[in-house]
Amino acid sequence: MIRANETADVVVIGGGVIGLSVARAIAGRGIASVMLIERAGLGAEASFAAAGMLAPQAEADRADDFFNLACQSREMYSAFAAALKEETGTDIELDTTGTIYLAFTEHDLQETEQRYEWQTRAALPVEKLSGKEVRALEPCIAENVRAALRFPLDGQVENRRLLIALATTNEKLGVRVVTGTSVESLRLERDRITGVETSRGFVTTQKVVIAAGAWTNFIKAQSTPNLRIQPVRGQMVCFETNPRIAQHVIYSPRGYVVPRRDGRLLAGSTTEHAGFDKRVTASGVHTILSHALEISPRISSLPLIDSWAGLRPRAGDNLPVLGPVAEIDGLFFATGHYRNGILLAPITGELIAGLIVDNVVSPWFGSFAPNRFDPVGVH
Repeated sequence: MIRANETADVVVIGGGVIGLSVARAIAGRGIASVMLIERAGLGAEASFAAAGMLAPQAEADRADDFFNLACQSREMYSAFAAALKEETGTDIELDTTGTIYLAFTEHDLQETEQRYEWQTRAALPVEKLSGKEVRALEPCIAENVRAALRFPLDGQVENRRLLIALATTNEKLGVRVVTGTSVESLRLERDRITGVETSRGFVTTQKVVIAAGAWTNFIKAQSTPNLRIQPVRGQMVCFETNPRIAQHVIYSPRGYVVPRRDGRLLAGSTTEHAGFDKRVTASGVHTILSHALEISPRISSLPLIDSWAGLRPRAGDNLPVLGPVAEIDGLFFATGHYRNGILLAPITGELIAGLIVDNVVSPWFGSFAPNRFDPVGVH
């Protein structure tokens, strides 16, 4: 509950992987009074629904600022996982086996060749495999595969274990976590943050980090950037494999499968503009199954044990929103991570905490600044 006359040095709005990572990084720098406010339960939305892939190379078409940010965050994961294990005892199951990207059609071949060429020129580790070679590596792959790329640095984590670890370490660091509470508006005086109005009362603070994902637009304030964060539904299905049929995360241009250590095999995903509707649909499951079976016909005999959907937060230009708001002193954004919240969690936490606590203005804030969007007035 929020008490009367509640105060905090920093308020973080949003309890997904981004908000939890930001709160951990701030509290870990010695800020004693950090409050995290979450509208539902911790990690219950897009972070819980994710597949946990750390695959910037498998998903990128060019080396731009976003790709470089993603690769830098991927490089942080080894230390991030080790630190969380030491802090909480929880293994987030960082898997560095690598990721495979398959080509079945002539168009697929052209795409993989282009990706191989630009990544090779950029001195990135990538291996070109024939159909025979990739099937020797992963026998479950369909026989009609024509070629593949293997990205040895791309991998995955068990995102639900990551959320448990982050929640635990925030508790140990003394972060005050308030769940089931919506932040309705920000209070400003002379373009400075003075607090947040919530569904359970007012909290006085001079620094606010908005990490509310798909619900970012519901937080009102005067002259805030018009981020246009929209929910994009992604459906997933889950199979049981015993023993496991794959070791790598395996992509095609149409879908992917993700093997977990406990024998589950995740398959995804859809990209749907369905508002805040998180229901799993027959059409979505059919699409995922068809793409998964293209990757591996062996999936047809596996028990389908679960399905779910999440709402990814997509900004108007598909890029994350990171950094301070120029017009409002004390307001910071860490949202709009779309399909890359798990991947970008370590670097987002460090960038925002470095800015708030140490006054370190990263060059990344220029590329992903909130002020690239037009401000919107609220009266």
